[in-house]
Amino acid sequence: MTDRAGEVGGSVRDRIPYQPITRRPALKLPGGARVAVYTIVNVETWRPTLPMPRTVLPPPMGQPLLPDVPNWSWHEYGMRVGFWRFIEALGSRGLKATFAVNGSSCRVYEEACAAAREAGWEFMGHGYVQGPMHKVEDQRAAIADTIAAIRDFTGRAPRGWESPGLTETDETIDLLAEAGIEYVADWVLDDQPVPVNVRSGRMVAMPYPVEVNDVVISAVQLQGSDEILRRGRDTFDRLYQEGATTPRIMPISIHPYLTGVPHRIRYLEELYDYILGHEGVAWMTGEEILDWYLAETDRLGQDQAAR
Repeated sequence: MTDRAGEVGGSVRDRIPYQPITRRPALKLPGGARVAVYTIVNVETWRPTLPMPRTVLPPPMGQPLLPDVPNWSWHEYGMRVGFWRFIEALGSRGLKATFAVNGSSCRVYEEACAAAREAGWEFMGHGYVQGPMHKVEDQRAAIADTIAAIRDFTGRAPRGWESPGLTETDETIDLLAEAGIEYVADWVLDDQPVPVNVRSGRMVAMPYPVEVNDVVISAVQLQGSDEILRRGRDTFDRLYQEGATTPRIMPISIHPYLTGVPHRIRYLEELYDYILGHEGVAWMTGEEILDWYLAETDRLGQDQAAR
């Protein structure tokens, strides 16, 4: 089967039917806010014996060598130093994050995960170790292991999921729904939560950024240190303007080894301070946005039924 866009199959396209944001029922954020802002802090386990998920230095003479000490250490700096800058930047402003964490990191980086737990951050599943879902031998087991690690560490199972590198096979989202995951951050296609078709249960695609995201900004596009401020501020301004009529979600995705370094952290802090200077902003976590969205869709369904 080939659809009109020339794609074979169409299973990905069929997961979320196309619906313009301008033709949806009117959602209302708490307190009449225009924009809900949520921060995703990503903490990952990189294994020195394998090629690094990201690199800052090319291999000598173009030949990859393992263990890759400098690039592994680049990431490790984020966990030893950069992460704690996030704890201070968010905590001093009374903000909480959604903590996208590899299940294995609850053991490998126990002190950092404990700090996130004590700060009241929401824990989100992020795979068991950092690597694409396509390379996982048993996705069902890896999902179960991630959920169990987070539940054992925090006392409750995660409700949200962000796949490593936002990767999914055709069955990943079905396996997530069957495991009890309620929302996923891999489908970066909207400024509002939207329902996803799964073979059983219910799933919501949560807005997630590939633009206000330090992997893209700093590790892929190699932009200047202040780009997260410039891009984040411009993104917020537009969403805030549009949110006067249709509420929007603004996610900010950060990694300790990128934005947590000395020459970038100030620009994240300035972005937070800029947004905090506006009224009509709801600072939320992913699961808080999920609960709001489900309550709003239930309300709208009841309103429609009453007419």
